[in-house]
Parts: sequence; C-alpha cells; structure tokens
Amino acid sequence: MLRIAVPNKGSLSGPAMAMLHEAGYQQRKESKELVLVDPENEVEFFYLRPRDIAIYVSSGRLDIGITGRDLLLDSGADSEEILQLGFARSTFRYATKPGTAKGPEDFDGKTIATSYEGIVAKHLADAGVSASVVHLDGAVETAIELGVAQVIADVVETGTSLRNAGLEVIGEPIMTSEAVVIRRTGAPGDDPKVQQFLRRLQGVLVARSYVMMDYDCRVEHLERAVALTPGLESPTISPLHHEGWVAVRSMVAAREAQRIMDDLYALGARAILTTAIHACRL
Repeated sequence: MLRIAVPNKGSLSGPAMAMLHEAGYQQRKESKELVLVDPENEVEFFYLRPRDIAIYVSSGRLDIGITGRDLLLDSGADSEEILQLGFARSTFRYATKPGTAKGPEDFDGKTIATSYEGIVAKHLADAGVSASVVHLDGAVETAIELGVAQVIADVVETGTSLRNAGLEVIGEPIMTSEAVVIRRTGAPGDDPKVQQFLRRLQGVLVARSYVMMDYDCRVEHLERAVALTPGLESPTISPLHHEGWVAVRSMVAAREAQRIMDDLYALGARAILTTAIHACRL
C-alpha cells in the first residue's frame, strides 16, 4: 500500500482531507483516528503533526506527505516538494517596532524571535547577517514587548495582529508558502502508485479551477466564439436541429467564466450554461 502522511490539525488539516475526499479517497471521521486504511485505493493514511511530516517522509517510512512549504524548509529534512496544492497560502516576513530597522541589513547583533528558526537562520546566513535566532512556539509578536527579541519573523496574512502589537512589516518577504505534496529526496519519480495519487490531486485542482461551458451559436459567429472558448485541446461542436446553429462545449477558467458569458452573449450566442467539474484527467 502507498503510505501517506496527512496533517492531523491546524490550517492544513481540513483542506487537505477535503481535497483527498474529492480525489476519491476515504478519510477519517474522528479526530482521534491516527491511521486509516483505504483498501479500495490501496492507500494507508497516517495523521501526523504537520511539523513532523517532512521528517517521517525523509526517513523512508512513509512514501509521501502533505505539509506546508514553510514547514518542509524549516525542518531541514531530506524531502522535496513535488506538487503545489494551492491552499494554506501565506507570506513569511520580518517585523519590528517602527523606525528601528529597514531590513535584514540592520539586524547585525540583534535577536530575532520566530517559530521557524531553520528558515530564518538560513535567510540571515545567505544575507551575510550575524544575528541570534530564538525559537518560540506561537504568539511571537509579544517577544519584542517582553524584551526577548528586537525583531520577529512570522507568517503574515493581513498584518492586523502585528499592527495591533505596535509593529510594522519590514524588508522583502522571506518566502511564500502553501500546502505541498512531498517525497523523500531522490526517491524514484516513476512509482506508478505515487503518479496515480498525483494525477488524482491534479484532477481536483483542475476541477476547482475550471467549469464546463455550453452554448448555442450561429455558424457565422463560430470562429469568434471559439476564440473566446478554445478549451484545452479544442471545443466540442455539434450541429443543432435548426440549420445554421451549432452547440459548443468547452472548459473555461472559472475566474473568467462570467466575462466570457458576457462576450458570448454580445456575439449572439444563447443558452449559455456553466456546470461544475467534479473530477477530471488531462
């Protein structure tokens, strides 16, 4: 069986299990379940702390796992990402009191508090900065007020919590992160079970990003309509009972669907419909 690590809690857990369910895999019903066997799909899921997943995968005990890019890099584990999953996106940045620093070039001799000391230490080393890094688990924005550090490095979404703590974001982002599928570095890339798993997740990503669009169009407007809806290879076109009309079916990007419908209607297309795609293979 393919052995897969799944986050057991936190912001990664729910979306990861939802994606796996959409991909046709069984998922646990109780949070206390640590292992779930899906015999139909020949997969065994292990629900682990997100921070530990890269380490388990790098050991070879588990074949692949789902975790955050930030957690993968911070672990220093011998694992690599093989697929981006598009959820749990975040930006990792420095912050400090206004006016005290402009960026890492001002950090020499300072102490930086973070929950991701591996990432920060490497970033400082790459920048040639000599600073101390202290590890804190969560709520690092209080470290400056309590005198533990002069700078923090943390995940920033809106920046509201930092502003509330009297801090400002400085410098360029250290990194951007999202959920990723990982495997042990150097593991064979042609494992058929792994490839099947990746195809299923890629199918979910495509299904979430596209809709199927159907519409009727006059033949004389067909070329312009097809230019709006080229599809992946090409659209499906079928003659209608009324002469001079055709039915067109094509996949279009969901974020552009409304604009495309407006443009098709202006062109003379009618009966324009969109339907969700629940699964696909490209």
